[in-house]
Amino acid sequence: MSNLGSVLNHDNPVYQAMLLSVSCAIVSLALIGGYLATNDRIIELELQDQLNTLGQVLPADRYDNNPLEEQYSLDDDRLLQPAQLMLARRAGDISAMALQLRVAGWGGPMDLLVAIEPDGTILGVRVVRHKETPGLADNIEIAKSDWITVFDGKSLANTPTRAWAVKKDDGDFDQFTGATITPRAVVKAVYTALELQQSWLASHKNGPQQETQP
Repeated sequence: MSNLGSVLNHDNPVYQAMLLSVSCAIVSLALIGGYLATNDRIIELELQDQLNTLGQVLPADRYDNNPLEEQYSLDDDRLLQPAQLMLARRAGDISAMALQLRVAGWGGPMDLLVAIEPDGTILGVRVVRHKETPGLADNIEIAKSDWITVFDGKSLANTPTRAWAVKKDDGDFDQFTGATITPRAVVKAVYTALELQQSWLASHKNGPQQETQP
C-alpha cells in the first residue's frame, strides 16, 4: 500500500506521467470523435451540394434514386479527364442521364454538367466551374447570361453535325464579342456529351445493372 500511495502522490513524477498520459488519451479520443463527426458532416454537405448542382439541369421530380450512387467513367480523348455519367431512375427505369465533363477553355479547365433524356434530347447544360475572363467570356454562366440555355431541347437527331459549332465556324451557336474560344469549347463539350451518352446506351442495350461501376 505504501508503494501505491507513493505512486499516487501528486508530487510523484510517475503519477504526473500517468496523469499526462490519461489526459492525452482523453483528448485524442475527443479529437478523433470530433473529426469523425465533422468529416461525416462535410461529406453530407458535399453530397447535398452536388445534388443541388445536379438539380440545375435535372429536376428532382425526374428521379427517385440517388444518381450520385450510380456513376460510370467514360474515357474520351477530347476531355481532360474521364467523364462521369450518372443515371437517374424512376421506378427502376432510366429516366435521364447526367454527364460531368472537364474540357480545356481559354483560361484553364472548365467543368460542365449536361443532363440528357434517354432519347438523346438535352434537358439542360451548366458550366459549374471555369477560369474564363470575367466580363468577356463568363457569359457561359447562367447567372450572367441565358446563352447556355440555347442547348435545351437539342439532340444529335434534330441538330446536324455541321451545326455543332459557333457561327464563326459556320455552326448554329453564337459566340461572344471578343471571345470565341470559350463558347467554342462549350459547344464541343456538349456535342461530346451527347455522343458519349448515345455510345454508352448502345453498349448497354440489355440495360445496365443498378449498381455503381468501378
